[in-house]
Formats: sequence, structure tokens, C-alpha cells
Amino acid sequence: MKNKIKIQCPAKINLTLKVTGRRADGFHNIESIMQTISLYDYLTITTTPANATKITLSGTSEEIPYNEKNLVYKAAKLFLDTVNPTDCEINIYIEKNIPVAAGLAGGSTDAAGTLYGLNKIFDEPLDKKELHELCAKLGSDLNFCLEGGKQMTKGRGEILESMPFEEFSLSLIKPKNLGISAKEAYTKFAEKEKVGRENFVNDLEWAVIDDYAELQEIKRRYPKSIMSGSGSTYYILGKEFQPQKGFWVINNLKSIPTGVVEVA
Repeated sequence: MKNKIKIQCPAKINLTLKVTGRRADGFHNIESIMQTISLYDYLTITTTPANATKITLSGTSEEIPYNEKNLVYKAAKLFLDTVNPTDCEINIYIEKNIPVAAGLAGGSTDAAGTLYGLNKIFDEPLDKKELHELCAKLGSDLNFCLEGGKQMTKGRGEILESMPFEEFSLSLIKPKNLGISAKEAYTKFAEKEKVGRENFVNDLEWAVIDDYAELQEIKRRYPKSIMSGSGSTYYILGKEFQPQKGFWVINNLKSIPTGVVEVA
């Protein structure tokens, strides 16, 4: 059993996203081609013997909670409740590079990385199928983040169909002070008259763009850009975004063939 591990957790973009209907559980079914990209959070997970099990989070971001509200905490607790290892203190340090509420699966990839990393630390008590079952309990994007590469995702996003990997470059742009929750985007999709939807690669971009001048500005300047997930990040393939006041920009990223992985 290891007592320390570092996990690389990649962001994702949605190359396509179509909402196919409302589910009985209140979520929406989707069909979306997702792709992991070379923008990463890093988790350093350390375990020490203790008289009782305890989970402690810390990290670099001031925008996320370091308590039981964090999806990383929920993932760690679910893993421990499932596996019931010997009592220990688990410390998880989150190096946050993926923007929050950005449509890039930052929270989901960190949670998937937590499950993956803890499974490695405790000598893999769960097989891949069992890890996927835990991912599906926590959120819609975790299953994809565990696998990575290029996948057609269906259902809530937990049903994966592997697609041939294609290497390409891309750039990201996001309004600095604008985050859009998945709940907001899907609610607006459900309420909106379905006019003009066919003009968008991402149904959720169609759902929210009329409400935000910042998104309209990105689309005006870069007509070929596409919003990822529920936003508010846009990506463009094979080109660069110019620096703009009030916008976060990162250029020259790459598609990658993996999901969460252990790094030295």
C-alpha cells in the first residue's frame, strides 16, 4: 500500500452536445462527443494511520470549498464507505488550474481522480467496472473523466462509446467573472422555444447565449468558436484567441488520449 500519490486530472470539451429528452429522475438525456485536453488539475493524496478515518482537503483555489460540499470530498467518502479500509487520515491537496463553473468538468475530473487515486493507494480493491459504478453515483461527467480520450457519451453522460482518437490543437476563452451552472443551462433549455437550435453544435450554448453579452461578444469575434458543456468557456480548433480585457485565454492546448492518470 502506498501512502502518497499524485494524480493528473484533465479538463474536457464537448465537441458536440445534443439534449435528447427529460428523464424521470429530473435529469436530461444527452448525446455528446467529449474529448479530454491538455489542461490539468493535480491531486496529491496522502494517507497516514489514525484512530479514526478523517478526510482533509486543501489547495490553491479560493473559489472552491474545502469541506464536505466539494465533489472531491464526496468521492473520497464514497470510496471509503464502499471499501471500508483500516482507519486513516486522508489529505487531498488540489492544485486547481481548470476554471470553476466553466463547462470543462473541473469538479468531475477531480472527483474521478480521487476515486482512481484512492483505489491505487489501497492496492486496487475495486476493478474498473466498480469504479465506474461509483462515478455514476456522483455525477454525469465522472465516467468520461475516468476514461478520457474521445468518447460518445449518452444517458446523463455515464454511458460511454469509445471513438478513434484524433490529435488536434485548440484554444480556450472564458469571461473571467461569468460561471454558468449546469442546472441553469438545462433549465433554460427546457423553458426555451426550440427555434434556431439547429444552428448550434451545443444545445446548451443555444439555451444561454441570449442572456449573456459576454458570450455574444465571443461569438461575434470568433464565429467558429463553440461553447463547452454548460459554459461559460468557448473553444476554437486550430486557432488562437487574442488577449482581451475581462477574459481568461489559454492558447495552444492539445487533445489527449487519456483520462485521469498517476504521475510521478
